[in-house]
Amino acid sequence: MTMTADAARLFADARDMHTAALAQFDAGDIRDAAEKAWCATKRATDGLVLARTGEEPPKSPDTTRALRTMAAADPSIRDLRNRYLARQEALHGACFYTGNCDPLEDTELLIRETADYILDAERLAEA
Repeated sequence: MTMTADAARLFADARDMHTAALAQFDAGDIRDAAEKAWCATKRATDGLVLARTGEEPPKSPDTTRALRTMAAADPSIRDLRNRYLARQEALHGACFYTGNCDPLEDTELLIRETADYILDAERLAEA
C-alpha cells in the first residue's frame, strides 16, 4: 500500500513532536515531555488510521475508537493498540494531567520508546 501525502505528513509531525518531547525531557520538564510524547503517539496513530481508512480522525476519542476497530479486525494491530492505550493512560492522563509521573524510569521509557511506536505505526500504514 502506498501511503498518501496526508498520512506521511502526520507521521512527520509525530516525529517532530517526539523530538520536542525528548528536548523537554532533557530540559527537566517531564510533564511537558510526556504530553508531547502522547501527541506524537496520537499523530502517528492518526496517520495509521488515515492510511488504512482514508479518513483522519477529528478528535482523540475518534482515534481511539478507530484503532480499537482496526485491531479487532487485524491481529497485526493489536500490539500497537495496547501500546497506544498504555501511553494514553500513563503519559496523557497520569503524568500530564495529574502530575503522577512515577515511576520516573517507566515514564522516561515510554517517552523514549515513542520513536519505536511511530516506526511501527508507519510500517503498519504501509502494509
